[in-house]
Amino acid sequence: MNIKIFDAVNILDRITDGICVLDRDWNFLFLNNAAEKFIERSKENMIGKCVWEEFPVLVELPIFSYYQYAMENQELVNFDFYNPILQQWYDVRAYPSNDGLTVYFFDITERKRNSIRTNEYYQSLFTNNPNAVYSFDLIGRFLEVNKAIEELTGYSEEELLYMTYHTLILEEDLEKTKCYFQEAVKGLPQNYECRIIRKSGRVIHTKVTNIPITVDHEIVGVYGIARDITLEKIAEENIEKSEKLSLVGQLSASIAHEIRNPLTTLKGFLQLLRGENEISPNYIEIMLSEMNRIESITSELLLLAKPQAIEFQHEEFKEILHDVVTLLQSQAFMKNIDIVFNCEEVGAIYCVSNQMKQVFINLIKNAIEAMGEGGVVFVNLRNFDKYHVIIEVIDQGCGIPDELAPNIGMPFYSTKEKGTGLGMLTTYKLVNDHGGEITFKSKVGQGTTFRVKLPRKTILYDFKVT
Repeated sequence: MNIKIFDAVNILDRITDGICVLDRDWNFLFLNNAAEKFIERSKENMIGKCVWEEFPVLVELPIFSYYQYAMENQELVNFDFYNPILQQWYDVRAYPSNDGLTVYFFDITERKRNSIRTNEYYQSLFTNNPNAVYSFDLIGRFLEVNKAIEELTGYSEEELLYMTYHTLILEEDLEKTKCYFQEAVKGLPQNYECRIIRKSGRVIHTKVTNIPITVDHEIVGVYGIARDITLEKIAEENIEKSEKLSLVGQLSASIAHEIRNPLTTLKGFLQLLRGENEISPNYIEIMLSEMNRIESITSELLLLAKPQAIEFQHEEFKEILHDVVTLLQSQAFMKNIDIVFNCEEVGAIYCVSNQMKQVFINLIKNAIEAMGEGGVVFVNLRNFDKYHVIIEVIDQGCGIPDELAPNIGMPFYSTKEKGTGLGMLTTYKLVNDHGGEITFKSKVGQGTTFRVKLPRKTILYDFKVT
């Protein structure tokens, strides 16, 4: 052995990582001291001998396949290997050449032990977490679930692992849930609420967190954490009911005030009539007007307070609006106002037809009354998304000042001289009863746009608020 080769061998022997060289027949050509320790054989006894004959057990292990692949395809292979005798882990890298295979063994035992310890900590947190914890692949299939999600959904672990999250989500919430999931896949953690359907069919509210799973700087899946917030939702409804009861008290005070005024007028005129031989037509006219006002107030209050027989049905909403527009068109013509109805095909809406007609009679009548002589009221019906439609009523009237806008929909508040405000209160209530929402924007001197957003169908929950 010349001096240069001797120096090279000496250097390799000082390296703490194992190095060995095999020829194309799998015979050992070289081992350094670390490799000698790894295989627990001396160099002198191993040089020239076949690795598979000396260690036949390796033929049954993945290391055999990796070496074969590297040699046949002339490609680098990299894998982890556990030596059960030394109880150590090695990062193995095999570099092929035309003459054979050079193998490097890097001791990664400490790193592996830390990784295993971390995994055990994670697994304990995952398994024992009181919240539902689970993981998905990139298309939303369950990969792992804990006991809490079995209790939350009613499905067993075996059933969940054959499912995607799509199966659990209520149809109306599925589209937005998909969007949140895709954002998590892109690397952005998400927090949101959605409704899920238990195996029993019961609908429950959940608060969900999605966190991307990143391995080697690549997103490979999504973690999920879910918590049942149905009881919280019930509590919110109870608070809302309490607030409504408080409003009833305020409403009662307003009723007393509003009815007392015309009654005082009537009482005064009746006292005047005691001494009159003939009844003045003016007195009669004033009393009839005040009685009509009382009748109007009580009728609208009854509509608000009296329980209605609600029968939701799938109705063609275009037909409902067409009937309302036709009904009010003659009233509009008297003020030289045209009602223009624009509509898309929205299909059937799950609603109470008469109540929806009442809503849009109120809105369109208000639009007509807000305008002077001449102009156009636009009624637009269009699709909002897969689950909702939008109806707009747009006038060219006087508009609503910013300082008055917050009071719209309050009982006995009206921008009209003789209005009671109960019509808009009724409108808001009916839209709310249908699971919808009503908003408006207005500019003084340019007009007002009321926008009603309605679901295509109403979801009935299987829990009761007591």
